[in-house]
Amino acid sequence: MAEPRARRAARPREEVFAAARAAIAEHGLAKLTMAGLGKQLQMSAGHLLYYFGSKDQLLLETLRWSEEQLGERRRAALARDGASVWDRLAAYAELYLPEGPGDPRWILWLEVWGRSPSSAEIRQGQLEIEAPWQAELVALIEEGVAAGTFAPNGSHDRAVQIRALLDGFAVPIAIGLPGARREEAAAQVASVAAALLGGRRGPSPV
Repeated sequence: MAEPRARRAARPREEVFAAARAAIAEHGLAKLTMAGLGKQLQMSAGHLLYYFGSKDQLLLETLRWSEEQLGERRRAALARDGASVWDRLAAYAELYLPEGPGDPRWILWLEVWGRSPSSAEIRQGQLEIEAPWQAELVALIEEGVAAGTFAPNGSHDRAVQIRALLDGFAVPIAIGLPGARREEAAAQVASVAAALLGGRRGPSPV
């Protein structure tokens, strides 16, 4: 009697997400096949579909995983002892913006935005993934208002405006639009944020 074939152990979800993020960033979700990703991970397409259900769900879960990783860095930057609210706002913006053309995290976001109009599931997932960025920026602005550094102009609205500004600068960088540079975008965001938040800007700590 033949020995039963040993089942291949499932890959850790983090490994699946890392491979999916790299593949989507390189080829886009439309060209990604579950069979191709499964082959890369030595898993069957059926196994991937069992866990994720669809490419859209894989996209959402990969983006969620990517943002959770960055979220740890963001929370650390916002809680940095001795840093002024202006410095922590600058750190927030630096983490928000793409690192350069083809930034895998931002390519995931572009894929999500492109599918949002036709998918309620994608729209809901997008809102959930964006929520910590909004909540933590609101909390930072409220801290600045309480300290008298920012003017009391409505923390939620100012946070929405700053994030919209960041999105507007981020997309040209992520797609590699000529002339779009991360350093210039960060400087522009800082300038507009200062106008939106008002108040006073003290010296940065040494």
